[in-house]
Amino acid sequence: MLVHLDSVDDPRLADYRNLTDVQLRLAREPAEGLYIAESSKVLRRAIDAGHVPRSFLLAPKWLPDLEHVAGRFPAAPAFVAPEATLEAITGFHLHRGALAAMNRPPGRTLGDVLATARRVAIIEDMVDHTNLGAVFRSAAALGIDAVLFSPRSADPLYRRAVRVSMGSVFQVPWVRLTSWPDDLAEVRAAGFTIAALALVPGAVSLDAFAGRDHERLALLLGTEGDGLSAAALGAADVALTIPMHGGVDSLNVAAAAAVAFWECRSAPAGPSASSTV
Repeated sequence: MLVHLDSVDDPRLADYRNLTDVQLRLAREPAEGLYIAESSKVLRRAIDAGHVPRSFLLAPKWLPDLEHVAGRFPAAPAFVAPEATLEAITGFHLHRGALAAMNRPPGRTLGDVLATARRVAIIEDMVDHTNLGAVFRSAAALGIDAVLFSPRSADPLYRRAVRVSMGSVFQVPWVRLTSWPDDLAEVRAAGFTIAALALVPGAVSLDAFAGRDHERLALLLGTEGDGLSAAALGAADVALTIPMHGGVDSLNVAAAAAVAFWECRSAPAGPSASSTV
């Protein structure tokens, strides 16, 4: 249902107001069971993942591209307004001209996610949404089957995290753990070796760690700046470090995650790609 807006005060636009107020949105969106998908590509990926829109908010030039998508959800109004009006509603300029207020999908359980996984990433207290989105994008690209994160970590469905991940947060199963770090015991009980990325004495060089020798491996990553807590490190089976050159002592956590995901990827099942039949 197309609705051409004639007022920025329309009460039906409540989901889109104050999008730049991070603390308000972080408190409001999970409580109200919604999240915001920004850009045509992300919106489509959310719908392809089975997520259901509550409404759309579009600039006129994006209507031809998304009208048929909105038409699949007749109960979700598609609000259309000039870009200046959209900016007045949301608080920022929509470079991509398309937003959707989406219903949050049901949460997954840790047991269900671990049941079929071989490689998981575990994140402790990562609060930067850009880093979190980048980790999810690398996870999707490099064969990570699930992402687990501590209770104080950022929201994967916050608008910036979704945008940076390019919708990968819809693709990779994730679970917010409730008891930290006690829930790591359940990960280990499921047969995972827990390897912590940390600059600590006794850490094993990543290139010397035979990641492919582990049927099930969980890579534990810490927060920006402080890294992993002593409690999280104590719950790990091994500490890993990435060899550095040029006087650099560490990488950004999202970059380090991508390196570790690739180096510790699962061995391919069955005959290798180079085998002949």
